[in-house]
Amino acid sequence: MTQLWAPDESRVQSSNLTAFIQKVNGNTSQHLSDYHELYDWSIRDRYAFWQTLSEFADIRFHDQPSDVCIDDKMPGAQWFPDSTLNYAEHLLRHNSDKAALVFRREDGLRQSLTYHQLHNAVAEAQAGLIAAGVGKGDRVAAFMPNCQETVVMMLATTALGAIWSSCSPDFGIQGVLDRFGQINPKVLLCVDGYLYGGKPINCLEKIKAIQSQIPAIEQTVIVPFLNDSPELDGLTNAYWYNDFCKENDCPQFIPVAFNHPLFIMYSSGTTGAPKCIVHGHGGTLLQHLKELSLHSDIKPEDTVFYFSTCGWMMWNWLVSSLALGATVVLYDGSPFHPEPKSLMDMAEEEGISIFGTSAKYIAALEKAGVKPVESHSLPRLKAILSTGSPLLHESFDYVYRDIKQDICLSSISGGTDIVSCFALGCPILPVYKGELQCRGLGMAVEFVNTEGKALQEEKGELVCQASFPSMPIGFWNDPEGEKYQNAYFNQFPGIWAHGDFGELTAHQGVIIHGRADAVLNPGGVRIGTAEIYRQVEKVESVLESIAIGQEWEGDVRVVLFVKLREGETLNDSLISEIKQTIRANTTPRHVPAVILQTPDIPRTISGKIVELAVRDVVHGKAVANTDALANPEALDYFRNRPELKG
Repeated sequence: MTQLWAPDESRVQSSNLTAFIQKVNGNTSQHLSDYHELYDWSIRDRYAFWQTLSEFADIRFHDQPSDVCIDDKMPGAQWFPDSTLNYAEHLLRHNSDKAALVFRREDGLRQSLTYHQLHNAVAEAQAGLIAAGVGKGDRVAAFMPNCQETVVMMLATTALGAIWSSCSPDFGIQGVLDRFGQINPKVLLCVDGYLYGGKPINCLEKIKAIQSQIPAIEQTVIVPFLNDSPELDGLTNAYWYNDFCKENDCPQFIPVAFNHPLFIMYSSGTTGAPKCIVHGHGGTLLQHLKELSLHSDIKPEDTVFYFSTCGWMMWNWLVSSLALGATVVLYDGSPFHPEPKSLMDMAEEEGISIFGTSAKYIAALEKAGVKPVESHSLPRLKAILSTGSPLLHESFDYVYRDIKQDICLSSISGGTDIVSCFALGCPILPVYKGELQCRGLGMAVEFVNTEGKALQEEKGELVCQASFPSMPIGFWNDPEGEKYQNAYFNQFPGIWAHGDFGELTAHQGVIIHGRADAVLNPGGVRIGTAEIYRQVEKVESVLESIAIGQEWEGDVRVVLFVKLREGETLNDSLISEIKQTIRANTTPRHVPAVILQTPDIPRTISGKIVELAVRDVVHGKAVANTDALANPEALDYFRNRPELKG
């Protein structure tokens, strides 16, 4: 693989990671000198690693743990047993006039809160929650855009030991009911509406339907996001946000057990009702601080941004940056409104140093012809993070050619399941085209064959062979743990099988080839869909694509659907170009048997393409839960295609 970037010595020496290596060497008899030695030690002596990390990250236990880990198995491991702490207390441990949150909306609205103002806002929101009877273990649900009030209410909720859950306001009513209807929240936080692509979208009718079908909701708190005073007719026990909040001097922090529920998050729900994944205070905090401080090198002077809705785990991950004293930038709206360079404009104006986004956004930015290296001044930008899907090789080239040369481009991969990453970036390692830089510290990640044998430079299933603190506590309403067991541990008993398909490279980097359940299998050869997308999107006429395996004459054939640029048509010449591009850069097995043009590609609300849903439609099967899709109408194109009939 081609090396695209390497940190200079000053960057290596000033990194949080180097400081951590020095702490490890000082605390132990180790003589670690680089990341790979540190990683090996973090797996070999996991307890010492997580203990040292808890000290380095200044985890403030109210009751000290009796041990680092007991009952060390999956599932069932108990990390830092008998300890108590509070997640929100760590995010609010800074109290100064430095900017904590900056909110930017697509129409140009800008708001900010200092750390001191954030303390006050959380205290007032918390007083409102207490007056509403919210206490330890109660659920507060947010149907909210990515704005300051969402962060404030999350901190107020979790500081009380209550449980936070959120989804973005672009979810349909059934999608919200499928999620919040399972957890019975006491309080619902929402907005009157939101903006997307220059269009105002009203939410009040949705809120009425949600209220009527989740009787557990006792109070509804509404943030006036579109209008100063919209009508609340038809809503019961509804309060304006400012009326709900009460005067209060400072927030209180309730010490809770290390594994006390913090967040309830949701699987995509495209194969049935979403699974309600429960994450705990201690594991989430420790894992996030590891990834933000060591792998992302975030420091108090940094300004951190991740393009995310509050229905995606990257929102939770981003907000944890407050624990490091950084400034967090929140954005709500279309990333391409009013024009494709809008987020780059924001990065320049806010002095963003860590810019997080999706692989899809980077590819779309290139297709739109945006070249920030020529049009923007980004002196503070030191890292770009990308997730959501594998980052195309061409996108690596684009970042270093057209955005900035001296930058750590970190493709990262993990999931809602662990509210964090299995493989991600490293500020003291080189960047190789097409690769994630490393496996996460303390995460015993391997790629294995069907017998569970670890592979190197061969494709296999991503597994984690030993327990880690940010494993879910379990699933909501799964008292025997059966759903939890089936989700991760049935394939390889006692080992976490994550469902990704990839490989470990010669220099210990990671390549993700796609979801294991979407792997194509023509002639018995396993092909990750990302291997095909990487080639197809080199073709200028193609905006994006989706590939499936279709059962055909006792085998499987590859079918590719392409979404083309406006004005382009799929003809024999373009089909030939696509096939030749794939064949020249992969193998003949990768070349689709059929290529069809589609007007749109179905995606989840968090932006991930849904190969399984398309595959089911092509095979005449019902899609279990179209409410999980941002554009369920896109599936209609794939039904009963004559080109796919035998």
